[in-house]
Amino acid sequence: QVQLVESGGGLVQPGGSLTLSCQASGSIFSIYVMRWYRQSPGKERELIAAIVTGGTAHYADSVKGRFTMSRDSDKNVVFLQMNRLKPEDTAVYYCNGAIATNVLGIGSDYWGQGTQVTVSS
Repeated sequence: QVQLVESGGGLVQPGGSLTLSCQASGSIFSIYVMRWYRQSPGKERELIAAIVTGGTAHYADSVKGRFTMSRDSDKNVVFLQMNRLKPEDTAVYYCNGAIATNVLGIGSDYWGQGTQVTVSS
């Protein structure tokens, strides 16, 4: 019913920048919140940024001041601008959304497939 597709991952040197995108498509009636998570090998999935519709972005301490989440509501796409990247930012980055598909407004959780970000010299 709803698909989330991330893009923009890749290999970057420490101190560099990348911008991830997440495009939502399908039977979207309303998007309540969009989030970015990441998961490194052997670690739990970590919530790093979130935007509630009509609100501002919130960040985990590990990325605050370096990452910026934004949203284009007209196009149902969210972005994660990542600056001053560190090797410890290496992870698979996932897009997540709480999205309603009909007028009843009941939101369900949707996930993208993830995109790999590797920070290495």
